Amino acid sequence: MLLLLLLLLLLLLLLLLLLLLLQLLLLLHQLLILLLLLLLLLLLQLLLLLLLPLQLLLLLLLLLLLLLVLLLLLLLLLLLLLLLLLLLVAAIFT
Repeated sequence: MLLLLLLLLLLLLLLLLLLLLLQLLLLLHQLLILLLLLLLLLLLQLLLLLLLPLQLLLLLLLLLLLLLVLLLLLLLLLLLLLLLLLLLVAAIFT
């Protein structure tokens, strides 16, 4: 009876991990869309910079924002890989 309860608890934990993984994938998808929009904005800003030399500060801010989003994306990918590894270990031991 206790073994069945532990197995059910482990299965529930595995399901929770899968739901968290799905949520992380959705967040990753949103971040990729944001990154593409930022790149488009950056290209537009570069065009404006060629036309107007006073846009340098805004360009630097955009580059900083792009770097921040890239770092967040890298952190999320690392977290996703860690979660996948945890899921694999949980699947091996069940």
